[in-house]
Amino acid sequence: MRKTIKANRLTRLVRFFAIILPRAFSRAAGRKAIAIQPIGNISHLKQSQVRALSRLGQRRYLTVGGYSHEQARELCALSRALGRQIGLLIDRQGRVESVILGEPGGILIPALSRARTGAGRLRGVRLLHTHLTPELLTQEDLMDLLFLRLDSVGVLTVNDWGDPVSFQSAHLLPAGGDPPYSVHEALPWDHVDIDFTAEAESLEQESSRVLSDASGSPLDDSMPRAVLVSVSPESRPVQERHLAELGELARTAGVAVVGTLVQRVASVHPRHILGKGKLAELEVLALQGQAGMIVFDGELTPAQLTSLTELTERKVLDRTQLILDIFATHARTRAGRLQVELAQMKYTLPRLVGRNRAIDRLMGGIGGRGTGETKIDTDRRRIRERMTRLRRELENLGRQRAFVRERRARQGVPMVALVGYTNSGKSTLLNALTRSDVLAENKLFATLDPTTRRLRFPHEHELVLADTVGFIRSLPKELVEAFKATLEELHSADLLVHVLDASHPEMEAQLEAVEAILADMGLQATPRVLVLNKWDAVPSGMDGAEDGEALPREALRLRWPEAFPLSALTGEGLAAFSRYLENWLAGMEGTALKGTLPEPGGGAVLPGEGAL
Repeated sequence: MRKTIKANRLTRLVRFFAIILPRAFSRAAGRKAIAIQPIGNISHLKQSQVRALSRLGQRRYLTVGGYSHEQARELCALSRALGRQIGLLIDRQGRVESVILGEPGGILIPALSRARTGAGRLRGVRLLHTHLTPELLTQEDLMDLLFLRLDSVGVLTVNDWGDPVSFQSAHLLPAGGDPPYSVHEALPWDHVDIDFTAEAESLEQESSRVLSDASGSPLDDSMPRAVLVSVSPESRPVQERHLAELGELARTAGVAVVGTLVQRVASVHPRHILGKGKLAELEVLALQGQAGMIVFDGELTPAQLTSLTELTERKVLDRTQLILDIFATHARTRAGRLQVELAQMKYTLPRLVGRNRAIDRLMGGIGGRGTGETKIDTDRRRIRERMTRLRRELENLGRQRAFVRERRARQGVPMVALVGYTNSGKSTLLNALTRSDVLAENKLFATLDPTTRRLRFPHEHELVLADTVGFIRSLPKELVEAFKATLEELHSADLLVHVLDASHPEMEAQLEAVEAILADMGLQATPRVLVLNKWDAVPSGMDGAEDGEALPREALRLRWPEAFPLSALTGEGLAAFSRYLENWLAGMEGTALKGTLPEPGGGAVLPGEGAL
């Protein structure tokens, strides 16, 4: 009897684990699959129609052929019954990620995950959708393929009785091209034998190979790639020069430039900075270079940034964001980090709209100021509170620096500040004059924090030489305001040494940009002297002479006879400039040093604006 009871219990346990438990898991999995809700305007649909759409998301679609005959009939019949297009986003395992209910003439694909956005990679999903007319793939379908970088786009045409008729698909080309996609010929709906997963994987491999051959090295996914864009009323040569500088900024930020796009317009549109046609050309460039980033020269308004992010899946940056990123990377001291963080928050605050899908959700309770405050209001309030704390800390640092400057003034030590365009060689000149080892690199904005060193001369003369942050064309106002404490060092300077890169083709434009910033800071009356640095890189002899024009070095001497030509790297001209500083220091102290006056035309103190 006991043996029978034990056998019955054992039978029930076996039945539970072998039959009942798997069925329970199956039902749970079924309930989870049903939870996939269709996307689109479904408010007016019946519950049975919504359930029918949801059942499409439970199917496992074939990778070879794209679908089974039953799945195609089900999809087309439901599309005709609803009178609207239906789209399915299917991954490479055949699982449905989204069921999209569109309109009779098109569908709107929602924002996709930013996964798989590296160079040479496709999105990892394909679009299968219906057309209620005999029309096959449209230009809008192909633009969705291009902008979203889908594995492929396929269309099933539906007749009036809800039966599938024809199928057509398209995929991107590895090297872009014109057009940057390949459209297959239309096939009968039941004669499709394309292996979509193998096709997508081979396209990715070919894209990586093409990009590696173009760069001469294996593809490095760790280094972001970008296309630079200039949209401006200025002439094309000017825009190209600005893009060259933007390329240097990108290089400093660790971004590889794979293409450029220039568009001259009468006026920049306040919202749509690029039309769809030009944006499609931009996408082709990004596709050819496998770029995941688009960088615009100039500063984008919040509306322009929002419209661009709605049209492209690539990361969109502007020149200001790139500069802020460089500053954040190069900030070493606490003051520098605080100033960069303040500048970033000032830039981010008006552009917070649309960055997070959760910003429109209502919130309340702890951390929310009232039950009606939205997530975006909370984020803005916290940013403002953080900005207030940063300003308070920077004010304290400013008072400390003011105390140091007052103590230096009481000691009667004159101060000379090096100013100039970024990467003009100010830090190298400081090291050469004072025999210091301040960081000096061939990069933009290598120096952010002010550095001071004492420069001693014979006859018991000395001065303080200060190296400041470099300037740049159209310096973002957020940086000027945030670095106010740092730039205040210039107001206490007795002499400004304007260091100019004499080898740069845009040296005159750089000089004008620095002078404009100094004028905005109210430093017109401060005496300054011009130094033509990197003199060793300026062509000499017959190099650069064309049609009887003056030689480059001679032209520079004629253009700025009062300037000091020197090379901080090789030491050429440093002795004459040091004698000039010593003589200037003696004049400040009311004494004259015989034999230390600079040679005629070798550099005179310039009385502020108008002397350059």
